[in-house]
Amino acid sequence: MKRSVLLRTILLLSLVFLGLSSATAQSRLSDAVVTGTVIDQRRAPVSDATVTLHSDSNATEEPVKTDAAGRFRFEGVIEGSYSVEVEHEGFARSVTPLKVNRGASTTVTIKLFLSSVVTKVTVVGDEPAQVSTEISENLDTASVDQNLLEKVPVFDQDYVTAMSAFLDAGAIGTNGMQTIVNGVEVTSVTVSASAVQEVRINQNPYSAEYARPGRGGLEIITKEAGSDYHGTFNFIFRDSVLNARDTFALVRAPEQRRIAEGAFSGPIGHSKSWSFMLSGHRQEEDLQSVVFAQDLSGPIQESVPSPKRDTLLTLHVGHQFSENHAAYWQYTEWDYPSSNQGVGGFVLPEAATNSNQWERAWVFNDRLTVSPHLLFQFQVLVGWEHHETTSVNSAQKIVVQDAFTSGGAQTDLLGVEHNVQISAVASWTHAKHLVKFGINVPDLSLRDNVNHSNFGSTYYFTSLDFYKAKTPYAFRQQQGSGAVTYWDDQLAGFILDEYRFRPNLSFSYGLRYNWQNHLYDNAQFAPRLAFAYSPDKSRKTVIRAGAGVFYDRTGANPPGDLQLYNGVILRNVLILDPTYPDPFSGGGSLASRPTDVVQFDPTIHEPYSIQYSLGVERQLTKRTTLALTYNGSRGIDLFRSRDINAPLPPGYKVIPNPAVGLLRNIESSGRQSGNSFEITLRGQMTHYATGLIQYTLSRTDNNTGGVTWFPANQYDLSGEWSRADFDQLHRLNLLESISPGKQFTFGVGLQLASGKPYTMIAGQDLFNTGILNARPAGVTRNSLEGPSYADLDLRLSRDFYFNRTKKEKGKVTTFGFEAFNLLNHVNYVSYVGNLQSHFFGQAVSALPTRRLQLTARFKF
Repeated sequence: MKRSVLLRTILLLSLVFLGLSSATAQSRLSDAVVTGTVIDQRRAPVSDATVTLHSDSNATEEPVKTDAAGRFRFEGVIEGSYSVEVEHEGFARSVTPLKVNRGASTTVTIKLFLSSVVTKVTVVGDEPAQVSTEISENLDTASVDQNLLEKVPVFDQDYVTAMSAFLDAGAIGTNGMQTIVNGVEVTSVTVSASAVQEVRINQNPYSAEYARPGRGGLEIITKEAGSDYHGTFNFIFRDSVLNARDTFALVRAPEQRRIAEGAFSGPIGHSKSWSFMLSGHRQEEDLQSVVFAQDLSGPIQESVPSPKRDTLLTLHVGHQFSENHAAYWQYTEWDYPSSNQGVGGFVLPEAATNSNQWERAWVFNDRLTVSPHLLFQFQVLVGWEHHETTSVNSAQKIVVQDAFTSGGAQTDLLGVEHNVQISAVASWTHAKHLVKFGINVPDLSLRDNVNHSNFGSTYYFTSLDFYKAKTPYAFRQQQGSGAVTYWDDQLAGFILDEYRFRPNLSFSYGLRYNWQNHLYDNAQFAPRLAFAYSPDKSRKTVIRAGAGVFYDRTGANPPGDLQLYNGVILRNVLILDPTYPDPFSGGGSLASRPTDVVQFDPTIHEPYSIQYSLGVERQLTKRTTLALTYNGSRGIDLFRSRDINAPLPPGYKVIPNPAVGLLRNIESSGRQSGNSFEITLRGQMTHYATGLIQYTLSRTDNNTGGVTWFPANQYDLSGEWSRADFDQLHRLNLLESISPGKQFTFGVGLQLASGKPYTMIAGQDLFNTGILNARPAGVTRNSLEGPSYADLDLRLSRDFYFNRTKKEKGKVTTFGFEAFNLLNHVNYVSYVGNLQSHFFGQAVSALPTRRLQLTARFKF
């Protein structure tokens, strides 16, 4: 039945393609074709440039984007005189006159020259937003360049977090958000904010080149070093004297954050073929975590210092071997230690952890234009990662459910990873086709993990009353070497064809194959289809549709658990209804007790989702577009965990296999269904305002919370189908830049969203599993809802110019003042659904209140 849904979807889209092809098959033999290539000063191809063909009669062809080889193409061009306008961020605008003869093919090569970073200050909309039938030019994307990001409020210059608000949580996989940097999937972004040129979400959502849907990933384009010296340096300062008090804190705790960040690039010496870019940041964060708990003595409210440090340095060196061959080498060092983490809410200061984390990475990228029609790109990353977390103290841990957590954190982990990531992609153009094919190795890693967590043991109590009576419901303790070494290997291959059948009709079809070494599922073929069609002569309206299959991955953690919890390497012992404070006072020992085991279900395979959409895009004005899009998704065979050795019904007392403790069976048996309607308005809204507004009406239901999630009743999953944990009926995201004059620029960020669901639990271990997630009879998962979310951010900035001329604005210094959560709206989180807790139906923490920060930027 599941496969038939996929086949019907593909068949339906194929029939639509054939119908549209037949309806537009009439040829125009007398019209001409204009093709060309855009290159830079080093004669390297310039991809993603906007090319517009203007005629002397003021008629304008629909703008197109250059492909990976810098090529563009206009069809159906009428005889006459034209000009070819090319624009790309970081280059001076180019206008080339052109004479087109009847029925002839005209080819032109256009060279772009770097402009000063500050000679052309643009935001989204300064370049006219245009509807297009190019497959990759869908307008329901959230795409902003650095100039807009510099003008709107972005907290701590964290572009990834700021843009993540536009993601669809239902399209994100087990590994989290997919991150693409310069066309290659990576695990982390290792360049500073000033080196980022553009951030995109949902660009070309059905491309076979990528593993996840466009709405579940973020794509980053970085700047390239040029033949002139350029630099950007940012300084950010924030202090608690300017902030509002945390909602759950008794006093306004002393906090401060300092950030220095920048990027500097240019030629190496006087060389015209060697260039460099040096980027990095230093972040010093002295923040406070707020504890809001209750023990036998009464309420506990205190602020605990939780400092963090973050140092990133990246050196990028590029070389132009010839006009057809370029390469670069890049080295990154990133250290981000922290102290007193994990504190806050119910967790008391003594249960904190410290972490020591760092990453190192070498990158080699090679780009070779083999012929005017064939481009080859290759990249390899070799990295090392070190992640260490230790408990502040080793005392026994006490957890009183939804009241307080004290003692030691009992979290002691060490992970060392040696990884290789490879991407090899070829782009071939022929007539109306752009064919891309390649191999991706998202992860080829050797992982060494040491887990000494909970060696000091943990007692669990259902409520304060049971804690007072010294009656725990469970005791857990681990023992063993806790050390494993294993490989995590992932491989993918793809082929796709973007076919511009007519100037007003384009198709894209492709196939992707995924493989990883843990599940031995060798049938992960993922077809993708999409089309874009303009029904009117003016081409101001475009209809888009697409569908595709997207496979998920286990990630590295579940296979690691499989290795650790095999019954020998790390023994995890659970004792129900133990004596206190000595669980072995009645006899026995830890070694004599059965241990938990983790296994993959014999039928497990990779989950997949079917994503599909239908939308209409409309050119409202020269610089403003509107997109209306329906998106649907069906998640099939999703990951979840289940204890298949849980006590049997109806009494839930008899364990099937007394020789084993909890037997965690990781299976692919969950499902998900999502539907949404999205409105995206982008470009120049008014004469002064430019930016992006996106509203989403959605509903997503599922019966799993992910690979580590357990159902309430291990033998009855009927109450698990409900709203997804992340489901929000309404979401509104806005990023706007407002320039009422030459003196000041205002930036606005607005996020509004409906509340997320949470679950009511009985607060008792009704099924004797030790998990304590049982619900009252008749209550389904996620039946309660938290409050809505609202956040308004503002930025006020002014530029000061130095060495200004008529042609260039020279050096510029920008001072800014930013306010986050300007209205000081309390956004509560962490709602308690435990009926036994004194905090039932209440929140125990909130997102940050109003924060103000000062910024300074220097560019040349």
